[in-house]
Amino acid sequence: MSPAKGEKAHCYREAGDVKFLFEAGGAGQRTVGKPRAGIFFQRRINVFEPRVAALAAFIAAYVLFIFLPGRRAFVSVCGAGFVVLAGAISAREAFWAINWNVMGIFVGTLVVADVFMESRVPAYLAEIIVDKAKNTTWAILFLCAMTGFISAFVENVATVLIVAPIAMSLAKKLDINPTKMMIAIAVSSNLQGTATLIGDPPSMLLGGFAKMNFVDFFFYHGRPSIFFAVEIGAIVSFGVLYLIFKEHKQKTALVKVEKVVSWVPTVILVSLIVLLAGSSFLDTDFSYMAGSLCMIFGVASVFWKKFVSKDSVVKGIKSLDWDTTFFLVGVFVLVGGITLTGWIEVISHWLAGVVGDDIFFGYTLLVFVSVAVSAFVDNVPFLAAMLPVAISMSQKLQVNPQLFLFGLLIGASIGGNITPIGASANIVACGLLKKEGYNVRFGDFVKIGLPFTIAAVAAAYLFVWFVWGT
Repeated sequence: MSPAKGEKAHCYREAGDVKFLFEAGGAGQRTVGKPRAGIFFQRRINVFEPRVAALAAFIAAYVLFIFLPGRRAFVSVCGAGFVVLAGAISAREAFWAINWNVMGIFVGTLVVADVFMESRVPAYLAEIIVDKAKNTTWAILFLCAMTGFISAFVENVATVLIVAPIAMSLAKKLDINPTKMMIAIAVSSNLQGTATLIGDPPSMLLGGFAKMNFVDFFFYHGRPSIFFAVEIGAIVSFGVLYLIFKEHKQKTALVKVEKVVSWVPTVILVSLIVLLAGSSFLDTDFSYMAGSLCMIFGVASVFWKKFVSKDSVVKGIKSLDWDTTFFLVGVFVLVGGITLTGWIEVISHWLAGVVGDDIFFGYTLLVFVSVAVSAFVDNVPFLAAMLPVAISMSQKLQVNPQLFLFGLLIGASIGGNITPIGASANIVACGLLKKEGYNVRFGDFVKIGLPFTIAAVAAAYLFVWFVWGT
């Protein structure tokens, strides 16, 4: 949304929202500022060229994310740099467009999860669960449930890497093809990663944008939140997995090979979860405490690993997922560029016009378009771009914003389960299978991923509507 001739526009962020106020001023000029709260910016720019530059950089970057997935961090950072150099936003605005609390959560939990994985505690527990199951069907289902539980607190790819060796061992013991089992583990990881603030980057993005803390993912404003929507979806989709694996009735016992290296990383992870829950009552605006805690525990994990294994601290830091880290930084700036130049308002106005006054249609459209797009496109940049659109649409339709925000997260996060390229965990699972000599065809993945996704999304979608749509 741009100011008319002879007007100045005041644009400010407040609680994840973007608002524009117009008043008399110089033609072709724009002033960006804030009222009582938010982030302060004030400058004068030519309103036309920067707007085009911001949109062009955004579209070009998102197209390249699809065709150059291996270079997404480079594309993201270059796009962000172009937006700043073109004058769409200043360097100061670009810095504050990055949600540093979310970045702290991502990097810190990445380190803690890495140390937790190396402790072998998850693999040890998975072996016990499989060994206690009454038959192979329930062993596979318990393994998927265990995967989901871990994924609620550990990044999805790391979770798949933790559980995969147990799944492969079970398949070899039974002399069965492990393809279906590995696909089930991957989709279970993606589903439950949505349930908590620290489970996966999309959840972190929602938390940062909507100022939702750790506890808010369980109960928000006195109502059941996203955690319960995901669990309802998990219960229904668990039935789908049972139908897929019900023919495996044989009973076998695994030879236990996993030994716990140390229980200290488990104590670190549990302590972090408890403190994050406590911080929810102290930092109610979700401004700094969660990210700070995660970084502190991440640093503690690095030095504990150095003390125990004598590994180089620098080596440990280099091994982290810096590709995704810089990718997120660039995406924040790209989205900040189209937000501050008014394009989010333009998009939301158009969508509101399509939806009209039908809130249920708007909610349904948002959820299932998100599912379809995320089946083929990385859900992180998609969600980052659509969160402000969802907020703006909810304001125009005068509906509780959580309805659209939760629906968007469900669609974008679970939709990636449909195809082998829809989520990083899927790609990793297929890569592990290929390494073992099993090629996963697109159709093989969809046969499991599609019914699983339909069941999980439909249940969660209805739950959110009944809780937040009225």
